[in-house]
Amino acid sequence: MDVLMPEPQIYVERTLAIIKPDVVGKEEEIEDVILQSGFHILQKRKLQLSPEQCSNFYAEQFGKVFFPNLTAYMSSGPIVAMVLARNGAVSYWKELLGPSNSLRARITHPHSLRAFYGTDELRNGLHGSLSISSAEKEIRFIFPEAVLEPVPTGQRARDYLNLYVKPTLLAGLTALCKAKPEDPM
Repeated sequence: MDVLMPEPQIYVERTLAIIKPDVVGKEEEIEDVILQSGFHILQKRKLQLSPEQCSNFYAEQFGKVFFPNLTAYMSSGPIVAMVLARNGAVSYWKELLGPSNSLRARITHPHSLRAFYGTDELRNGLHGSLSISSAEKEIRFIFPEAVLEPVPTGQRARDYLNLYVKPTLLAGLTALCKAKPEDPM
């Protein structure tokens, strides 16, 4: 009887998730939803940003009417930042979050995290990166010690596995089979 094993997965895409100050008390609930949605939490950190750090983090929003309120809100208390990984992490996280306006999310995406945890247009409960490049930038901002090397995908990933990983595994497994320990247990 053959046992079907799932294909091994290499999670090549990461995104930043932030639980905002007014929702930090629901951290465990939100983490459960994240894990049940197929994400892996690679790094997690609880911190409080200063207004200056918030201004730097949201620099692309500078000059917009809501910018002062956004920086005041994000620096009003501790946040929980997480690096999430899975295939298509950025798009799946955005889909799970729903629209940035919580009021609109309740109408158009009633099962989204922002519909459930957000309170209005500004206090939407959670942050998500808009693209892979913004995710890398934001992860470096919150987790400066994180190593974010370009991870090969597609044919480049298969070539890497065939050239480096498979020969090493084959050599190691062959040596293990030849060792024949007297008492394997």
